[in-house]
Amino acid sequence: MDRLDTLRVFIAVAEEEGFAPAARRLSMSPPAVTRAIAALEERIGTRLLHRTTRIVRLTEAGARFLTDCKRILGEIEEAEASAAGSHAELRGQIGVTAPVMFGRMFVAPVVLDFLARHPRVSARTLLVDRVVDMLDEGLDVAVRIAHLPDSSLTAIRVGSVRLVVCASPDYLAARGAPETPADLAQLDTIAFSQAASPVEWAFSSGARVEKVLPPSQLLVNTADVAIAAAVAGRGLTRVLSYQVGPELRAGRLRIVLPAFEPPPVPVHVVHPEGPRAAARVRAFVDFLVERLRSEAWLS
Repeated sequence: MDRLDTLRVFIAVAEEEGFAPAARRLSMSPPAVTRAIAALEERIGTRLLHRTTRIVRLTEAGARFLTDCKRILGEIEEAEASAAGSHAELRGQIGVTAPVMFGRMFVAPVVLDFLARHPRVSARTLLVDRVVDMLDEGLDVAVRIAHLPDSSLTAIRVGSVRLVVCASPDYLAARGAPETPADLAQLDTIAFSQAASPVEWAFSSGARVEKVLPPSQLLVNTADVAIAAAVAGRGLTRVLSYQVGPELRAGRLRIVLPAFEPPPVPVHVVHPEGPRAAARVRAFVDFLVERLRSEAWLS
């Protein structure tokens, strides 16, 4: 087995998190995969994988090596395609992660359109409401809704979202719309939190931050349930503006207390390799950035 084939075996083991599934993916025998990894680690002189009876994980050196392997093989594939006169035809897999609701509303349609344009590209999505380690998960592109810390990742800002309080018009007509955050104490709210108890709602008033813990009969851990409860007239809830875009447009919900909203939260497209990324990743990033910047609910 030559060095490039060995790198492909290593990538498969890392992405499949096991020797047997990597062997099935590569149409090889598990012993052949095991021998290839052992020879690779011996040649390099360091352990690339932690092995247990249940799963295989990358070591720190293995994570760095995986990034380099993908870049090297991507550059070779591009060079071969260019020499064959088919440089414009993208191929290979793209791994994309985003928050669940944002991914369903915005990222998934972009992925489907990109795949339709590039039939030799495949995609894997990981939609979760947590920040994932892109190297550990073998991902190429992420959408992050947050103020980002300094890092080695390339981040492209595509817009921002607001943290809004909203309720149904019928509820506001019956109970009255709050004029200040303190008025929430007299109203019903639907708490949306990943924690086991409601969290305070922070509001901005000039340079001052005001925090309130409004009473709530219902605590949910997903935005779509909180939104459905608000539409049903169960009270006010607080979510990100893009999450209630369709309900606001249809008039099923109305925003209140806009003057007290905290500063908008930026939305970024993030990828770890910058200009060194494979052509398919660079093309997808450009495609995703253009589409997200055109979304009205992110401006």
